[in-house]
Amino acid sequence: MTRFLRSRPYAFALAVFVALLIANIVAQPRFASPSNWAETLAIFAPFAIAALASTPAIMSGGGGIDISIGPLMTVIDMVIVADLLPHGLGSVWIVVPFCLVAGATVGALNGTLVTVLRFQPVVATLCMNFILTGLATQIEGATTPQGSTWWTNDLANSFGPIPGGLISIGFVLLVWLALSRTAYLRNLYATGGDDATAFSAGVDVTRVRVYAYATGGLFAGVGGLALMAVLREGEAGDATMYTLVALAAVALGGTAFTGKRGSLIGSLFGAGCMYLITNVLSAARVPDTWTDAIYGALLIIAVIFGAGLASATQARTA
Repeated sequence: MTRFLRSRPYAFALAVFVALLIANIVAQPRFASPSNWAETLAIFAPFAIAALASTPAIMSGGGGIDISIGPLMTVIDMVIVADLLPHGLGSVWIVVPFCLVAGATVGALNGTLVTVLRFQPVVATLCMNFILTGLATQIEGATTPQGSTWWTNDLANSFGPIPGGLISIGFVLLVWLALSRTAYLRNLYATGGDDATAFSAGVDVTRVRVYAYATGGLFAGVGGLALMAVLREGEAGDATMYTLVALAAVALGGTAFTGKRGSLIGSLFGAGCMYLITNVLSAARVPDTWTDAIYGALLIIAVIFGAGLASATQARTA
């Protein structure tokens, strides 16, 4: 059983996801209706992409973590609705490149702080978290900025028969698939598993980790766009929520915070679990004040499960 879970760290999240999906369908029969799929996927997309964006830094090992993903998504959302759209810059050819470049730049800066300047990852990204949260609050001002365009409305619904949320998530997965065709992903796994061994084998560990943070930032840029499409407004208070959900989803999906194992598929299933929990709690009329407590409890359970799996594996190989 341990060998199965080690080779498929997402198996636990998949099992929980299926159970929660059944619970949601039982509690809300309309949840499974095809007419709701586009809206459901659009709402789910920011949850999923936040988890996917948090994964590369953790996989790079060395205690890597990026807790600025949520605020980065929020700032990108707010810049679109508060600055780009009011100035007639709402074209897809302007907004999408802005999201990708802004996200990757912030991610690369985090990676540089961690790998070149030797900041502890949690300290570096916490500082960036504060900077971005403050920037989001400044952009919001006294009134919540609002805005949308025809194509962001479609992103929150569907482009013809294709749900917009599926396009957002699919883009991130396609980028990861493209990376898997290169040596980079192999180097990332090697660095996360044992950076000293990877370095002695000729892997540029510093560059790999900077790229990991930049990749996470790139994905966060997509997440900010997906968030803007759904909300059609900028809300600075959303930043912390997405950070907590993302970390819980990554842990639940089987990615080790030591960097020795993990996958985006696991993080995707983990994010699905977090979304379905929120949905079933809402259907059961559980007060919103309990949501963060439940997220935190799930994060603890996932970390304990992952640590137990790692210990069992080490005992087996010893």
